[in-house]
Amino acid sequence: MTTPVKRPTARVPGWVKALGATVVVLAVLFAGIRLSVLPGLKDLFGTETRDRSGPALLESIQDISRYDAASGNFQVVVDLEKDTKYLPDAIRGSRTLYVGAGAVDAYVDLGGLKEGDVRVDEDRTSAVLRLPHARLGTPALDVDRSYAVSKQRGLLDRLGDLFSDNPNSEQAVQKLAVRHIREAAEESELTARAETNTRQMLQGLLRSLGFERVRITFAS
Repeated sequence: MTTPVKRPTARVPGWVKALGATVVVLAVLFAGIRLSVLPGLKDLFGTETRDRSGPALLESIQDISRYDAASGNFQVVVDLEKDTKYLPDAIRGSRTLYVGAGAVDAYVDLGGLKEGDVRVDEDRTSAVLRLPHARLGTPALDVDRSYAVSKQRGLLDRLGDLFSDNPNSEQAVQKLAVRHIREAAEESELTARAETNTRQMLQGLLRSLGFERVRITFAS
């Protein structure tokens, strides 16, 4: 008769068991927090926001010699799609629907007037002013009124978001929104309204100073 040979049972090291138990506990806690199935965990692991920013530093002061005569509020819907050749959108690609709101000011620069641009008669009852045409300022995007409606990303893009922190993920759609707002302001009557408001302001100011006849023209 033959006696069966018993093979020694492989023992799992204690540190492996401890590590495995720790991973399981952390996984359960994480799932409980995400799914809100364990009461009190959100309070236990709650986050606290602290503002540790330093004081703002004044870098420069500039004198402003322009008259902001009109301001326009605009809103644009940006639909930005990025595709990758030879790969379906479900694998690699993104599409963002973004609502951008912002304002554009129209102004008249009064600081560049020359001596011949302002003519006053001897009796100081008549004045003729030649001003530069109104110009558009830089569009200012209102982040409080702007928001992303939807974001669609492929599998590779979503995996990349897990391993990287990109604070400028909406920078592309924001720049595109600013460009479209600028184009809309150029096609609007904002500069014409600014010139009309500037003319009325100066006419009222000069007439209050005793001028009876005031003529204001705009030229390049």
